Amino acid sequence: MTIVRSIALFLLAALAEISGAWLIWKGWREHRGLIWIAGGVLILGLYGFLAALQPEQHFGRVLAAYGAIFVAGSLAWAAIVDKFRPGRWDLVGAALCLLGAAVMMYAPRD
Repeated sequence: MTIVRSIALFLLAALAEISGAWLIWKGWREHRGLIWIAGGVLILGLYGFLAALQPEQHFGRVLAAYGAIFVAGSLAWAAIVDKFRPGRWDLVGAALCLLGAAVMMYAPRD
């Protein structure tokens, strides 16, 4: 159950960080206004709290493993929201990142 909770928190954190950054990007670069930017800032703050809920006690390990989730999540967001088609090597790279995150977070400890 702890692994399922951890993965769910990683996915929610990625959704918060990526969507928050996307709102700021759109608000600034496409001149959609301060409401978009403010919404992005608030959602980015939510990301920080979600990361802090991880059952793992070591911040560095959580943040390092989360980086992999962010990489894969960013490609998924790009494909779904921005209609970007990741290439084969994008997907291979994301898979390698996710494998690394799984080893860091869930491998048995000595």
